[in-house]
Amino acid sequence: MNQRRMAAAALAAMMALMMLAGCGGGSANGGSAKTFTVGMECNYAPFNWTQVEGDDYSVALEGAGHAGGYDVMMAKTLAEKMGATLVIKKLAWEGLEPAVTSGEIDAIIAGMTATPERKENADFTTPYYESEMVCIVRADDPLAKATSLADFTGKNVQGQQNTLYDEIIDQIPGVNHMTPLASYPLMVLALQNGDADALTAAFNEYAGEKVKKASRPSVLQRLAAFKDMVKDTTEKVRKKVLER
Repeated sequence: MNQRRMAAAALAAMMALMMLAGCGGGSANGGSAKTFTVGMECNYAPFNWTQVEGDDYSVALEGAGHAGGYDVMMAKTLAEKMGATLVIKKLAWEGLEPAVTSGEIDAIIAGMTATPERKENADFTTPYYESEMVCIVRADDPLAKATSLADFTGKNVQGQQNTLYDEIIDQIPGVNHMTPLASYPLMVLALQNGDADALTAAFNEYAGEKVKKASRPSVLQRLAAFKDMVKDTTEKVRKKVLER
């Protein structure tokens, strides 16, 4: 996402979001601790994305490309603690839950919130990331100065298919709830093109405070900030994974 062209307008009335690693009852490696297979979209920066070249923060994908992002860092940390080799499977959002239920993957680490419906099919760890729901708007749009949900009345607001980001939009009075799109890059394009006035997304103050002194914080700075944030919760997540 182009940081110079986008601005986040916090919507205090929207519910808090907990990002969780969802762990299924099956095992993608037959119970072996040698491989830890994690599913994610690899299409939702900065949490997870696909890149051409590999680096110390990424994991090679089957076929081509590498997965990077906050979720990949969490998965790498867990695999290291477990003494396992990490495998990242790039899956569409709607394919993540079936994959963990069937045992195709061992866990979902993709910013998935624990809902009553999802808990019927998968176990969830304690949260490794907590955030607020926000709206992202163009920096040069008057909505960049929005202070309440009412400022978005009559505006075109878009979310992602089959996510809470889409469901939450109806809390805005008089909103034009646009048809959700399959991936976040498509949503960003709609915003940049002017088709959408705002997108729903997640925002976290912790990481923001860590990098706000830098005028243009790099991906590595953001990853370092996230690494500090997850350090205290890694053992809790690892314990839950090993129990499965």
